Amino acid sequence: MTNNHDGVEVRGIRVLRGPNLYAYMPVLEVALAIGPYEDRPSNSLPGFVDRLITWLPSLCKHGCSLGRPGGFVERLRTGTYLPHIVEHVTLALQEQMGFDVSFGRARGTGEPGVYRVLIAYREEEPARAAFEVALRLVLAAMHDEPFELEDELERLCEVADDYRLGPSTAAIVEAARRRGIPVLRLTPTSSLVQLGHGVHQKRIRAAETSLTSAIAVDIVQDKPLTNRLLQAVGLPVPEGQPVHSADEAWQVAQDIGLPVVVKPEAGNQGRGVSTRLTSEAEVRAAYALARQVDRGAVLVEQHVHGRDHRLLVVGGKLVAAARRDPAQVTGDGRRSVRELVEELNRDPRRRPGHTSVLTRVRLDASTDLVLGQQSLSLDAVPAAGQLVRLCGNGNLSTGGTATDVTDLVCPSNVRVAELAAQILALDVAGIDFVCEDISHPVREQGGAIVEVNAAPGLRMHLAPAEGQPRDVAVPIVEMLYPPRAPARIPIVAVTGTNGKTTVTRLVAHMFETARKVVGMTTTEGTYIAGERIIRGDCSGPRSARTVLLHPRVEAAVLETARGGILREGLAFDWCTVGVVTNVSADHLGLRGIHSVEELARVKQVVIENVHRDGAAVLNADDPLVAEMAAVCSGRVVYFGLDPRSSVMAAHLAAGGDSVFVEDGAVVLARDGLRTVLMELERVPCTAGGRIRFQVQNVLAAAAAGWAAGLNPALLARALATFHADVATVPARFNVSDVQGVQLVLDYGHNVAAMRALSEAVVALGPRRTVMLLGLPGDRRDEDLRATIEASLACVDEYVLYDQTDRRGRAPGAVPELLQTALPSDRPSVRAPTQEAGIREAWARVGPGDRLIVIADEVDEALAVIQELATATLHDALCLWPISRETAPVAAA
Repeated sequence: MTNNHDGVEVRGIRVLRGPNLYAYMPVLEVALAIGPYEDRPSNSLPGFVDRLITWLPSLCKHGCSLGRPGGFVERLRTGTYLPHIVEHVTLALQEQMGFDVSFGRARGTGEPGVYRVLIAYREEEPARAAFEVALRLVLAAMHDEPFELEDELERLCEVADDYRLGPSTAAIVEAARRRGIPVLRLTPTSSLVQLGHGVHQKRIRAAETSLTSAIAVDIVQDKPLTNRLLQAVGLPVPEGQPVHSADEAWQVAQDIGLPVVVKPEAGNQGRGVSTRLTSEAEVRAAYALARQVDRGAVLVEQHVHGRDHRLLVVGGKLVAAARRDPAQVTGDGRRSVRELVEELNRDPRRRPGHTSVLTRVRLDASTDLVLGQQSLSLDAVPAAGQLVRLCGNGNLSTGGTATDVTDLVCPSNVRVAELAAQILALDVAGIDFVCEDISHPVREQGGAIVEVNAAPGLRMHLAPAEGQPRDVAVPIVEMLYPPRAPARIPIVAVTGTNGKTTVTRLVAHMFETARKVVGMTTTEGTYIAGERIIRGDCSGPRSARTVLLHPRVEAAVLETARGGILREGLAFDWCTVGVVTNVSADHLGLRGIHSVEELARVKQVVIENVHRDGAAVLNADDPLVAEMAAVCSGRVVYFGLDPRSSVMAAHLAAGGDSVFVEDGAVVLARDGLRTVLMELERVPCTAGGRIRFQVQNVLAAAAAGWAAGLNPALLARALATFHADVATVPARFNVSDVQGVQLVLDYGHNVAAMRALSEAVVALGPRRTVMLLGLPGDRRDEDLRATIEASLACVDEYVLYDQTDRRGRAPGAVPELLQTALPSDRPSVRAPTQEAGIREAWARVGPGDRLIVIADEVDEALAVIQELATATLHDALCLWPISRETAPVAAA
């Protein structure tokens, strides 16, 4: 996107929906190239600052880096630049749209004239729209050009209304967040929201909850049936009858006795409701209005004299009450009714729809009917002081106002409301009483229940025009989640450069051993209770959300890759346990990450979002990982191979939680006490402790399971039953015998992984070894060369192939580059694909040799190997443990 003023270009907008590299909240990350404006600070533009703050006076409240109101204006007058200004203007526009946001940053990217602008948001599309308007507004102010701000703000508010949560849903969401209950919005433009994760989830849409019975909703939508049920238990309701024609409506009105009320049998929000009807013409007009709202039957009821009251019952208990007054204006002897309504609608609290405190009054046929009852019209000029009703009912959705009367409701009326909700089996019910005085029993006044709502609006209680606001969202949340009821499942997030998948699978196996239904994401797919439901790389936030949304999941174990963190942030607000296995050079030069230190900062996002009651599991042997302890708000559990290392020794001396190897066993240490978890000789995936990187994975997983509160006995059982085979951890150092060829299937794709693989292969003993190798194209040339150099210690001959996704490289470019990095004494051939490479490599080995397959598409690799082998896949790929006799292993 290029702005009208040459040289300004929005190179991209990334929506970070969860905690991320820059903030704990959702932010827009905008790449903004400002071209010639790099040399045009705000204090060099005559009149710019005054124009800007005249258009947006709220900027005067921004503190900016000075930390006090007016700080941003001071920065403008002393000189600041376009990205910083656009950041603040976008925040100010979002404030005007009704979103409370204040976080923003504008920083250089290292490329001259290109900035990273970070802007907090509540709703994604309104924030995008606000940024687009902000950029145009700032440039218009810089060039002293006209800008129709009022029209732009109206359009922005319309966008905001389309996307923001309704007031009832928003109040429940905020009450849930105050309780620490996670919130997942399920649709961008409606109010369907999930509270809680996994098996503890509940759903809401406005005041309707997942506890709301569908039968109850059907009943209250059938008004005659509702009245019969209420009447059956002795509750007062008006006499009424459904009709199907205007003639029938007038006949029933005469039978009941005038005045009457006419309304749609299945209507809501007061639409199509006409009251105080005293003539045939009014009844017939009201019937036509009701039919416009709903094509079904129309209800004609006895008119009950009194004022309109809404009593809110939650979980069987009255929690709030409000008196509702119809929309009305007061004459001044000068202006017409139409003009008085226009003035009323200018109240900033009034917006179209139901997203604001008050709703704008709509002028339509129902208005004409109500005015006609008062011998008025829209063009009539009422006398000074004359009260003019605009609507026949007090619903807020038709422009009415509310006054809180909770403390005035007499005990008898409380019992009536609670019984009404109970007989209709509603968890949340809005009971509409019409009576003169809610502080006296409704029966004694000739009042009645005129309506029951299954999804009552909460606006009138949350923000009444008069009286005390009532936070009625709290009892709704407490009904869904009583005190001490769980809303979260354990979340273990595993990140790092190498070992993520194995650690993730091993931790998931620990929870499964504890008989939990586990949701797991890895680079191979998304799994629920051991079944792969989605195939492919699922190490990002979308897949994590799939797990958290699943209603059967009791524990989530999420492989969390750098790409997803940079692209979208985390899928959760916080995790129970965050694990960082290690950090080494990988994916450098991508998405602005150019050093190992910057990569560590990305991985650290997981640790920054560990809950204060949770734990960070950190590699004590990796300095970049070990120092992440400083940002963890929970406790720290270090794991490492040597308890005498400086980091581990200091942590142990302080009584910290640690997991390490001592005398050939995995040891847990806490508060100075050491407990042997189990001997490495009994951990199959480590080959008796001889495969160093698998030992590190075991330590990380044991620490994570322990930190998550799993019983050590269960951890030991899980370690003893976890095998590094293709069914459990495909392509994570799977070793097998296929027709006398020792097959090693792995996924090692960076320098650190190849070094670990090489060390492990050497430990398997000497054999002539052929390696099939393909590497991702989105690595620096030096990283690709270093990766193949790391394999030289264990490989005699190479078959080099192109991965399916070359990631920007030309066909054959990666294999050619790898070939040039090989010494002259290492034979090599190139293959166009993984399948062709496997066939070529298989032809080059025989009994007694070793074939290492560095797989890109794991399932394809297994299928080709199965085809080539004469035995079935089950018999051929019989993996660890390998006996000492057939696979001698040197000490790690």
